[in-house]
Amino acid sequence: VYSPKGTNRGAAVVVFPGGGYNCLAIDLEGTEICDWLASRGITGVLLKYRVPTLRFEGYRESRQALEDAQRTLGLVRFHAAKWHIDPHKIGVMGFSPGGHMAAALSTRFDRRLYPAVDAADQASCRPDFAVVLYPGHLWKRGTKLELNPNVPVTSNTPPTFIVQAENDPVDPVENSLVYFMAMKKAG
Repeated sequence: VYSPKGTNRGAAVVVFPGGGYNCLAIDLEGTEICDWLASRGITGVLLKYRVPTLRFEGYRESRQALEDAQRTLGLVRFHAAKWHIDPHKIGVMGFSPGGHMAAALSTRFDRRLYPAVDAADQASCRPDFAVVLYPGHLWKRGTKLELNPNVPVTSNTPPTFIVQAENDPVDPVENSLVYFMAMKKAG
């Protein structure tokens, strides 16, 4: 948890670093981002999520990573008063597969993927907003422009800011385009 040193705006952002679901770019897309957020009065919460190489039925990208994201949002909301955070100003920010995690949590918050551990799991794990930067795994490859069915956008998906370079060679722009189109369609 990276708390602001000066003015505290009461908002928090859980940061999901990138790394291709096989490692974490914890410094460039993690600690540096949390330091930047804290310098602007926003609490940064860096999530070191699990990056297993095993795939699971029903959620191919990384079930454990999504479990970690759900648990973390619940913990941040549960500890909001102690950490001087407004429980209605908790968002997520993710890069590459972390961008996918931000989108996945924004669409799969209604049911935990793990058995409840404690009272923190009774708190909502729905982000209040999301920042999705050059996400991966959102476009169903091999299709023209079809959204990955593991990211079911609805009208309850939180407001989202998407950043993507058209010429990104790692995470093609189609990932951002399909997510944007699904969000626009859902209103």
